Amino acid sequence: MCNLYRMSKSQDEVAHFFDAIAQDLSVSPGSNAPEMVYPGYPGMVLAEGRLAQMSWGFPLNRTGAKGQPLKPKPINNARTDKLGSSFWAASFKTRRCLIPVSAFAEAEGPKGGKTRTWFSLPDSDLMAVAGFWRDSAEFGEAYTMVMTEACIHVQGVHDRMPVILPQADWQQWLQGTPNDAYQLCRPYSGDMQVTRTDEPWAGRR
Repeated sequence: MCNLYRMSKSQDEVAHFFDAIAQDLSVSPGSNAPEMVYPGYPGMVLAEGRLAQMSWGFPLNRTGAKGQPLKPKPINNARTDKLGSSFWAASFKTRRCLIPVSAFAEAEGPKGGKTRTWFSLPDSDLMAVAGFWRDSAEFGEAYTMVMTEACIHVQGVHDRMPVILPQADWQQWLQGTPNDAYQLCRPYSGDMQVTRTDEPWAGRR
Protein backbone atom coordinates (compact mmCIF):
# COMPACT_ATOMS: atom_id res chain seq x y z
CA MET A 1 0.00 0.00 0.00
CA CYS A 2 1.18 3.53 -0.70
CA ASN A 3 2.17 5.55 2.38
CA LEU A 4 4.46 8.09 0.75
CA TYR A 5 4.40 10.00 -2.51
CA ARG A 6 6.17 12.95 -4.03
CA MET A 7 4.47 15.88 -5.73
CA SER A 8 7.25 18.12 -7.02
CA LYS A 9 5.26 20.43 -9.30
CA SER A 10 3.88 23.87 -8.53
CA GLN A 11 0.19 24.70 -8.35
CA ASP A 12 0.42 26.37 -11.76
CA GLU A 13 2.00 23.26 -13.27
CA VAL A 14 -0.67 21.03 -11.74
CA ALA A 15 -3.36 23.37 -13.03
CA HIS A 16 -1.90 23.12 -16.54
CA PHE A 17 -1.80 19.32 -16.22
CA PHE A 18 -5.53 19.22 -15.45
CA ASP A 19 -6.71 22.21 -17.53
CA ALA A 20 -8.57 20.02 -20.04
CA ILE A 21 -11.18 19.14 -17.41
CA ALA A 22 -10.83 21.69 -14.60
CA GLN A 23 -13.21 24.63 -14.15
CA ASP A 24 -11.60 26.51 -11.24
CA LEU A 25 -7.82 26.20 -11.25
CA SER A 26 -7.20 28.46 -8.26
CA VAL A 27 -6.01 27.16 -4.91
CA SER A 28 -6.25 29.18 -1.70
CA PRO A 29 -3.26 31.54 -1.22
CA GLY A 30 -0.58 30.18 1.07
CA SER A 31 -1.76 26.59 0.61
CA ASN A 32 1.40 25.10 -0.88
CA ALA A 33 1.54 21.41 -0.04
CA PRO A 34 4.85 19.76 0.90
CA GLU A 35 6.80 17.90 -1.78
CA MET A 36 6.87 14.70 0.30
CA VAL A 37 3.33 13.70 1.23
CA TYR A 38 2.72 11.30 4.13
CA PRO A 39 -0.62 10.14 5.61
CA GLY A 40 -2.21 13.07 7.41
CA TYR A 41 -0.27 15.63 5.35
CA PRO A 42 -1.92 18.09 2.94
CA GLY A 43 -1.93 17.33 -0.77
CA MET A 44 -3.56 18.75 -3.90
CA VAL A 45 -6.49 17.05 -5.60
CA LEU A 46 -8.80 17.82 -8.49
CA ALA A 47 -12.35 17.48 -7.18
CA GLU A 48 -15.61 18.75 -8.64
CA GLY A 49 -13.74 20.66 -11.34
CA ARG A 50 -11.52 22.58 -8.93
CA LEU A 51 -8.07 22.23 -7.48
CA ALA A 52 -8.19 21.93 -3.72
CA GLN A 53 -5.83 21.17 -0.87
CA MET A 54 -7.04 18.39 1.40
CA SER A 55 -5.63 16.10 4.08
CA TRP A 56 -4.41 12.69 2.88
CA GLY A 57 -6.45 10.07 4.70
CA PHE A 58 -10.00 9.67 5.98
CA PRO A 59 -10.19 9.92 9.78
CA LEU A 60 -10.68 6.70 11.72
CA ASN A 61 -11.72 7.46 15.29
CA ARG A 62 -10.08 5.33 17.97
CA THR A 63 -10.27 4.78 21.71
CA GLY A 64 -7.59 3.69 24.16
CA ALA A 65 -7.56 0.69 26.46
CA LYS A 66 -9.48 2.67 29.09
CA GLY A 67 -11.99 4.06 26.63
CA GLN A 68 -10.31 7.44 26.27
CA PRO A 69 -10.45 9.05 22.80
CA LEU A 70 -7.23 8.90 20.80
CA LYS A 71 -6.11 11.03 17.89
CA PRO A 72 -7.89 9.86 14.71
CA LYS A 73 -5.81 7.77 12.34
CA PRO A 74 -5.70 8.83 8.67
CA ILE A 75 -6.73 5.92 6.41
CA ASN A 76 -5.08 6.90 3.15
CA ASN A 77 -5.54 3.80 0.95
CA ALA A 78 -8.80 2.20 -0.23
CA ARG A 79 -8.46 -1.28 -1.72
CA THR A 80 -10.63 -2.00 -4.74
CA ASP A 81 -12.14 -5.05 -3.05
CA LYS A 82 -13.26 -2.87 -0.11
CA LEU A 83 -14.94 -0.01 -2.00
CA GLY A 84 -18.39 -1.33 -1.11
CA SER A 85 -17.73 -1.13 2.63
CA SER A 86 -19.59 1.40 4.76
CA PHE A 87 -16.35 3.34 5.34
CA TRP A 88 -15.79 4.02 1.63
CA ALA A 89 -18.98 3.40 -0.36
CA ALA A 90 -20.70 6.79 -0.25
CA SER A 91 -17.55 8.72 -1.18
CA PHE A 92 -16.65 6.31 -3.98
CA LYS A 93 -20.12 6.66 -5.47
CA THR A 94 -20.41 10.44 -5.37
CA ARG A 95 -17.08 12.18 -4.61
CA ARG A 96 -14.34 10.82 -6.85
CA CYS A 97 -11.22 12.91 -7.49
CA LEU A 98 -7.84 12.87 -9.23
CA ILE A 99 -4.59 13.12 -7.26
CA PRO A 100 -1.50 14.58 -9.00
CA VAL A 101 1.58 12.51 -8.16
CA SER A 102 5.16 12.82 -9.41
CA ALA A 103 6.24 9.46 -7.95
CA PHE A 104 5.12 7.04 -5.24
CA ALA A 105 7.35 5.03 -2.93
CA GLU A 106 7.29 1.54 -1.47
CA ALA A 107 9.54 -0.03 1.14
CA GLU A 108 12.04 -2.58 -0.15
CA GLY A 109 14.71 -4.62 1.60
CA PRO A 110 15.20 -6.58 4.84
CA LYS A 111 13.36 -5.84 8.05
CA GLY A 112 15.12 -3.04 9.87
CA GLY A 113 16.94 -1.95 6.72
CA LYS A 114 14.17 -1.11 4.28
CA THR A 115 14.80 1.67 1.79
CA ARG A 116 12.62 3.72 -0.53
CA THR A 117 11.97 2.51 -4.04
CA TRP A 118 10.25 5.11 -6.22
CA PHE A 119 7.87 4.49 -9.11
CA SER A 120 7.17 7.14 -11.76
CA LEU A 121 6.25 7.46 -15.42
CA PRO A 122 9.16 7.66 -17.88
CA ASP A 123 7.43 10.12 -20.22
CA SER A 124 5.72 12.50 -17.77
CA ASP A 125 6.57 14.40 -14.58
CA LEU A 126 3.04 13.88 -13.26
CA MET A 127 0.53 11.07 -13.14
CA ALA A 128 -3.14 11.17 -12.14
CA VAL A 129 -4.03 8.70 -9.39
CA ALA A 130 -7.64 7.70 -8.72
CA GLY A 131 -9.08 8.84 -5.41
CA PHE A 132 -12.18 10.08 -3.65
CA TRP A 133 -12.83 12.55 -0.88
CA ARG A 134 -15.21 13.72 1.82
CA ASP A 135 -15.55 16.47 4.38
CA SER A 136 -14.83 15.53 7.99
CA ALA A 137 -15.08 17.13 11.39
CA GLU A 138 -11.64 15.82 12.33
CA PHE A 139 -9.47 16.74 9.33
CA GLY A 140 -11.66 18.99 7.20
CA GLU A 141 -11.70 17.92 3.55
CA ALA A 142 -9.83 14.63 3.26
CA TYR A 143 -8.96 12.28 0.39
CA THR A 144 -7.77 8.73 -0.11
CA MET A 145 -6.04 6.82 -2.93
CA VAL A 146 -7.51 3.76 -4.60
CA MET A 147 -5.26 0.68 -4.60
CA THR A 148 -5.34 -2.20 -7.06
CA GLU A 149 -3.15 -5.22 -7.84
CA ALA A 150 0.47 -4.45 -8.68
CA CYS A 151 1.60 -4.24 -12.29
CA ILE A 152 4.70 -6.07 -13.49
CA HIS A 153 6.95 -3.12 -12.56
CA VAL A 154 5.77 -3.04 -8.93
CA GLN A 155 5.50 -6.78 -8.34
CA GLY A 156 8.33 -8.05 -6.19
CA VAL A 157 8.33 -4.84 -4.18
CA HIS A 158 4.63 -4.78 -3.26
CA ASP A 159 1.51 -6.65 -4.29
CA ARG A 160 -0.59 -3.50 -4.66
CA MET A 161 -0.23 -0.08 -6.27
CA PRO A 162 -2.23 3.12 -6.80
CA VAL A 163 -4.70 3.17 -9.70
CA ILE A 164 -3.00 5.33 -12.35
CA LEU A 165 -5.41 6.85 -14.87
CA PRO A 166 -4.41 7.96 -18.38
CA GLN A 167 -6.02 11.23 -19.48
CA ALA A 168 -8.50 9.40 -21.72
CA ASP A 169 -10.03 7.86 -18.56
CA TRP A 170 -10.23 10.97 -16.38
CA GLN A 171 -13.80 11.90 -17.23
CA GLN A 172 -15.02 8.33 -16.82
CA TRP A 173 -13.50 8.22 -13.35
CA LEU A 174 -14.91 11.59 -12.30
CA GLN A 175 -18.32 11.53 -13.99
CA GLY A 176 -19.11 7.89 -14.74
CA THR A 177 -21.33 5.57 -12.76
CA PRO A 178 -19.73 3.64 -9.90
CA ASN A 179 -19.61 0.60 -12.18
CA ASP A 180 -17.91 2.65 -14.93
CA ALA A 181 -15.36 3.91 -12.41
CA TYR A 182 -14.76 0.47 -10.97
CA GLN A 183 -13.82 -0.85 -14.40
CA LEU A 184 -10.81 1.51 -14.34
CA CYS A 185 -9.44 0.03 -11.10
CA ARG A 186 -6.80 -2.16 -12.73
CA PRO A 187 -2.99 -2.41 -12.77
CA TYR A 188 -1.22 0.18 -14.89
CA SER A 189 -0.44 -1.23 -18.34
CA GLY A 190 2.22 1.25 -19.48
CA ASP A 191 5.93 1.53 -18.81
CA MET A 192 7.14 2.69 -15.40
CA GLN A 193 10.46 3.94 -14.15
CA VAL A 194 11.75 2.18 -11.02
CA THR A 195 14.34 4.06 -8.94
CA ARG A 196 15.93 2.23 -6.03
CA THR A 197 17.62 4.40 -3.41
CA ASP A 198 19.53 4.09 -0.15
CA GLU A 199 17.06 6.45 1.59
CA PRO A 200 15.84 4.79 4.81
CA TRP A 201 12.14 3.99 4.54
CA ALA A 202 11.42 5.32 8.03
CA GLY A 203 13.23 8.59 7.40
CA ARG A 204 12.45 11.85 9.17
CA ARG A 205 9.23 13.56 8.11
